[in-house]
Formats: sequence, C-alpha cells, structure tokens
Amino acid sequence: MQVKRKIVIAITGASGSIYAKSLLDNLALLNAQIEKVGVVMSDNAKEVWRYELGNEDYNNYDFDFYAKMDFNAPFASGSAKYDTMIIAPCSMGTLGRIAHGISNDLISRAADVILKERRKLIAVVRDTPFSLIHLNNMKTVTEAGGIICPANPSFYSLPKTIEEVAQTVIDRVIDLAGLEKESYRWND
Repeated sequence: MQVKRKIVIAITGASGSIYAKSLLDNLALLNAQIEKVGVVMSDNAKEVWRYELGNEDYNNYDFDFYAKMDFNAPFASGSAKYDTMIIAPCSMGTLGRIAHGISNDLISRAADVILKERRKLIAVVRDTPFSLIHLNNMKTVTEAGGIICPANPSFYSLPKTIEEVAQTVIDRVIDLAGLEKESYRWND
C-alpha cells in the first residue's frame, strides 16, 4: 500500500505563474497519491498570476488555501506531518528569508518547519542571472537539506507549446517530490 503524501505548495510573486498552474493541475490529477494539499500564495503571486496568465484560476482548485499570515495553518507545525513542500515559483526574497531562518509569513514558516523536521523542501527558483547572494542562499538551503530546482526547462522531449515547456520543469519537480507520473524519460 502506497503512503499518501501531505504536500504544501507555496506560490510567490516571482515571474513564472505558469509553473504554479502546471503544478496545481498535475497534483489535481495525482490525487490518488495525495492525502492533502495545502496552498499558500503571496499577494504578489496573485497579482503576477493575473498579469501573466490573464485569469484568477487559482481560485478554481479543490485544495486547502491559507492566507500568507495564517500561522494556524496545520503545516505551520511539524506535528501536522506534511512531508513535502514545493515553492513554485520561488522568489529570491523568499529563498533569502528561508536561508536565514526568517519566518515572517506562512511560506517562510512552513519552509522552516519542513527543514527542521528533515522533510523534503523543493524550491523552484525563477530568476536570472544569479548574484553571489542568491548562490550563497541556494547553498545554505541545500546544506540545510532543501533541493534547489531551477525553473530551467529541458527540450529533448521536443515541446511544442509554452505549457509543454513549463511541464518539463514540473515533471522534474513531481519526480523530486516522490510522486509517480508518466512523463518523457531520456532514451527510455
């Protein structure tokens, strides 16, 4: 019997709302493997989603949504046993706060909890180029047990649409999260 996952999704205001949408779409399809999905979006994330995707479809998902300052959310404590947190896209400001233990909102608190409990944190960073500060923050989060998964698409699957390009990143994230999904595999 497969253990169902409890997953926190954080969506920050970094450009790349297509990654968040693709991730939420995929998790909705993988619900047989998932016990709970808790989602927290920053105010900037909602604004960027509306700008980049031209809609407010984040309201249409059947997941548990929490306000960015809701420290009563279950995943604000390790006792709720959420096993995975995915931040997609992850702004450099959010990464910096996580790297330095600044838990000033639900996103950074949940990440702090995931890391202290030695569970899986996946940060889909979406910025370029990286400054030395960014690189050092990525190094710090990695040393604390997090996984930095830059939103760098692959092209060997010959994607034809922007959605297919974004999906190449989300397929990798889903693999990192330990979920099973059919996707393109190199020379498979």
